[in-house]
Amino acid sequence: MRTQAKSKKEPLYVLLISVHGLIRGEQLELGVDADTGGQCTYVLDLAKALAAHPQVAKVDLMTRLIDDPALAADYAQPEETLSQHARIIRFPCGPKRYMRKETLWPYLDQMVDRCLHYLRQQGRLPDVIHSHYADAGYVGRQLSMLLGIPLIHTGHSLGRPKQARLLSSGRKAANIEKQFNFERRIAEEEALMQHASLIVTSTRQEIELQYGMYPHPDPKRFKVIPPGTDTSRFSPPGRQAIAPAVEQSIYRFLQQPKKPMILCICRPEIRKNIKGLIAAYGNNLALQKRANLVLVAGCRDNIRALEKSQATVLNELLLDIDQYDLWGKVAIPKHHAQEAVPELYRMAAKSRGVFINAAFTEPFGLTLLEAAACGLPVIAPDDGGPRDILANCHHGLLVNTLDPIAMGDTLLAALSDKTRWRAWAKNGVLNVKRHYTWAGHVNKYVKEISALLHKQRKNWRKQQIALHQGKSPIPLAQHAFITDIDNTLLGRRDGQEALVAWLIDNVGYTVFGIATGRPVDSAIHILRKHRIPIPDVLITSVGSEIHYGLRRIPDIGWANHIRHLWRREDIQQALKAIPGIRLQSADNQREFKISYLVDPQVMPTVDDISQHLRGQGLHAQLIYSHGEFLDVLPIRASKGHAIRYLSYKWGLPLANFLVSGDSGNDIEMLTGDTMAVVVGNHSEDLAHLKGAPRVYFAEATHAHGILEGMQHYKFGIQPTKAQAHTHSQVIMEGR
Repeated sequence: MRTQAKSKKEPLYVLLISVHGLIRGEQLELGVDADTGGQCTYVLDLAKALAAHPQVAKVDLMTRLIDDPALAADYAQPEETLSQHARIIRFPCGPKRYMRKETLWPYLDQMVDRCLHYLRQQGRLPDVIHSHYADAGYVGRQLSMLLGIPLIHTGHSLGRPKQARLLSSGRKAANIEKQFNFERRIAEEEALMQHASLIVTSTRQEIELQYGMYPHPDPKRFKVIPPGTDTSRFSPPGRQAIAPAVEQSIYRFLQQPKKPMILCICRPEIRKNIKGLIAAYGNNLALQKRANLVLVAGCRDNIRALEKSQATVLNELLLDIDQYDLWGKVAIPKHHAQEAVPELYRMAAKSRGVFINAAFTEPFGLTLLEAAACGLPVIAPDDGGPRDILANCHHGLLVNTLDPIAMGDTLLAALSDKTRWRAWAKNGVLNVKRHYTWAGHVNKYVKEISALLHKQRKNWRKQQIALHQGKSPIPLAQHAFITDIDNTLLGRRDGQEALVAWLIDNVGYTVFGIATGRPVDSAIHILRKHRIPIPDVLITSVGSEIHYGLRRIPDIGWANHIRHLWRREDIQQALKAIPGIRLQSADNQREFKISYLVDPQVMPTVDDISQHLRGQGLHAQLIYSHGEFLDVLPIRASKGHAIRYLSYKWGLPLANFLVSGDSGNDIEMLTGDTMAVVVGNHSEDLAHLKGAPRVYFAEATHAHGILEGMQHYKFGIQPTKAQAHTHSQVIMEGR
């Protein structure tokens, strides 16, 4: 048996996923909305820094393609180069227009499928997948499970803490659920904590206080790796003058523009506490006399056109400025380019001002590092990341940002001691290079990945259970073989052994799958009993479920797809009126399958039963087989539909699928573009398919019939008799 273990010296391929916001390589529109902020900067800087590391060969940053006339055409480009080894890959996901992150959940399975297609075209699977935020976490977790690739996750912010803050502020639970979709987000965050091989945080506080709000966090999964700062962009003021356009964008608001600047750069969100900062400044006349307040709160053309939450914050800001009569003392520019942000820090530093992060809570605080690199002292929340950052950089003060009076007093104190100000400015520049560079971040990151992959290789060597170890073979295989189990794959021991030999010879070339009416547990039990390798794909319960490999990873996309118009309880109630059918035992019933035993002498025709259901506004697919079973499925579910779904999902042409079966519930998968094989011991349900294109009726029975069909289609690598015996011995001993 082979393993897909990686040579230690082979460079890494890292797939980053960040779904929401506006992401492009240059001129980030930071602050244009609540979704385009620090996370976008983080993932772009991480992608570029990783790609520059000697042990990394390739970095793809996967995000959403947005084709919206109101936005730049950059976001509609399928591919954008970041550097020699890094690029942004954009996939359509849901409507073409821009959407806020809370509304993306119903469309994320599309991104999973499109990524699978893309990876097939690459001809190589990533070594690790790294998702950012819960929405990308869902995509990354599905890909990780489907492909057998380790998942790294960075939450950036978490649902439970945010939900708790909003509830404590007096917001109604129903209203915040409608706006933020917390139920879905928190459920995914809990799933990620169980599945991710590594969760990267920026501070220890994230682990203890934020992830600590979730049940049973595993400390072994977490690693603190603080992000870096691009010191090529963020640097202290030099001899070169500040760009006149940047100066004018601020000075035009101010009566005395040469006074020190209190600079705040943030998105217009309630949690950023702009209202508290205005109160701190407005209630402190001495502070107003000493310094100007510069609020760079996102970008806007018309406040009325912004989403409601942002418009509310900005309207409150203007009203508060008016209430405290701060006109001429506060600058609130409408726009700022990403390239202007370092200039704003340097401008504040030249004025001998300070930067303030006034947020209620701060998981990390990237702006504090940017300010430090520019020689600008800071005031920050006594919470989370700022505690770590200031302990390392010694470039400012912590304050209780829930107390506006304390904020005002702290700002005044910071601006009043010139000697201390100069020490802070010097400390920031030196210590940010010592503790917070992207090169240092990536060195730790690659070290963690290498340890993770080494551990995984050791686990693969221990398992030696299935045909395939480690990564899934599906994305790179060229053909697929899908067969029914009972009376097709099974029935003749010598045929089974010969087919097992064929499977071993075709590892990596052909995906092996089963399509059966059995539930998944029953299917695996019977395969093990007969010493058949566990398939790569298990289509079970007459096509109503798809799982992958030994770990039975469910295909969530398939479940979401077939849920359409499925009303299980109503259908079961309606079928009580049908004579000649009775429910099978509970272990044969599934979420998307209702199974009956049939008295063919009494039961009406399948068409009559379908008409009865339609008359009650119910939609279902009826599959009648062997003259004794009736399975009721969603209209999108069947073995045939499942195979077509797999073809689409994995980018493998339907013509490259060889399928085999023996009875009526196999009809749909045996017709169409597949290479179909009907074994010699087939039931009369299939007789009408004789003469149909691409349907081969074998003379041999059971597995021998499958092998005969493979020879007919020249499918795969055919084993000799000696190989069949030798490989059968190997697989049996491995069992």
